[in-house]
Amino acid sequence: MAIVVVRYSQRPSLWDRIPEQFAGVIPEYNLHGDINGDYWNRLFEDFPDYQFLLYDDESDDILGAGRSLPRSWDGTPEDLGPGLDDSIGRAFADHDAGRAPGGLCALGIEVAQTHQGKGLSKILLDTMTATARIAGVDTVLVPIRPTWKDRYPLVPIERYASWTRDDGSPFDPWIRTQVKAGGAVAAASARSSRITGTVAEWESWTQMSFPDDGDYVFPGGLTTLSVDHGGDLGAYWEPAVWITHRVRPATDAPQHG
Repeated sequence: MAIVVVRYSQRPSLWDRIPEQFAGVIPEYNLHGDINGDYWNRLFEDFPDYQFLLYDDESDDILGAGRSLPRSWDGTPEDLGPGLDDSIGRAFADHDAGRAPGGLCALGIEVAQTHQGKGLSKILLDTMTATARIAGVDTVLVPIRPTWKDRYPLVPIERYASWTRDDGSPFDPWIRTQVKAGGAVAAASARSSRITGTVAEWESWTQMSFPDDGDYVFPGGLTTLSVDHGGDLGAYWEPAVWITHRVRPATDAPQHG
């Protein structure tokens, strides 16, 4: 295996293979965030160097993907904001106004299902910090989707983020991976990403029926879905945990090949 980093600006055609190769990596509903329609295409048009893939050029195989945006940040936990949607909106407002970024926000760090368990998430994190270094910022901001939060959808995200194992390490595997890679848990947010759809759309996304109004636990959900048949609306706020990674000098950066 010969892993190389390929940015969208270098080989945009590789991204055409993402939907098929990454099917099932995240739940279907996560592909329908309210903010996507406003900014998804601009992500690749305005920030092509911030979107990258891990690619095996010997087997012509896509192993992992990272998406990110530079955004303003004053260095305090309070200025991290509520999460993913706010960061995306802020990044494009900064871009349009010509403001210099204060950090690099990771929008997604994903490993293809056939390549999970091979340590590729660490390489993706290293690539993200290298991208921040190139952008001239010293921190990567990651509003993560905790791996096991769907097992505890009724537990507030602030409590969940504080859970630890007997050895003192974070309870959640993805939080634990981030901390092991040098990240620090900075904050938790109950309203990171807004996802709304018709009742029929949510039934399709979740393979569930919602026969009455109310709040529902559903497969893959990190918290509950609110269903209103009168308004034909399913509304959900995905929570997140903020992790910050300080960017090491280039001389200290790990190498992969």
